[in-house]
Amino acid sequence: MIPLKDHNPTRRFPIITVVLIVANVFVYFLVQRPSEGEQRQLEFSLSYAAIPCELVQGEPLSEDELVRTFGRANDSEACAPAGTDDSDAGFPDKQVYLAVLYSMFLHGSLLHIAGNMLFLWVFGNNIEDRMGMVGYILFYLAAGLAATAAHVLVQPNSTIPVVGASGAIAGVMGAYLVLYPNVRIFSVVFLILVFFRDIAAKWLLGFWFVSQFFTNPNEGVAWVAHVGGFAFGALVALALRDRLRPAPTPDPVY
Repeated sequence: MIPLKDHNPTRRFPIITVVLIVANVFVYFLVQRPSEGEQRQLEFSLSYAAIPCELVQGEPLSEDELVRTFGRANDSEACAPAGTDDSDAGFPDKQVYLAVLYSMFLHGSLLHIAGNMLFLWVFGNNIEDRMGMVGYILFYLAAGLAATAAHVLVQPNSTIPVVGASGAIAGVMGAYLVLYPNVRIFSVVFLILVFFRDIAAKWLLGFWFVSQFFTNPNEGVAWVAHVGGFAFGALVALALRDRLRPAPTPDPVY
């Protein structure tokens, strides 16, 4: 199921949501520059994207770790124990902790960024409307940090870069589930046939959340980050929903 539009009015134009979408698109096409080839994309990701091993060790991957990960060994957990690898860092100037922020604006493909921006547009405007501009951007970034932390907790030895706004957007989706469970979401549904229909947010988002646990591990999707971001967003919304500004009454579906 892919959401296309929600039947959920807002009182204000979603400035921050639009800025986030523009920033992600700008970075993808004009900073990452995917047209320059896969090798350039790999080097860019290794230079700027968050990598669990680096976050745990507090330093960039060594040349040996890079060779074991992306060479013939193809070892995605080539993280050497702290203090045991004396070879030079492959990207010595990298700021490994700042890379967590950078990763929220990097994407692996056109389909990746298109899907993320669609979900952000559908769900982000209403969360921004409830939280306000400052609260929303702080929440968005915190959800991204929580998502990355969940991924690192489960895969601390991974030497594969983590890219995408998915974790932060999952936080937005988790908050939407709590605040607007019965709002109608106009969606495209893929079964034997493709058809369009309105689906309650609680069913669409619930299905999305459960489906993360059945992600093929060989697809390279950081599904734990999605789960962590979603759970963070839901918990924050539960804690704050009585304090958030009121919202226009949507047309529910049951």
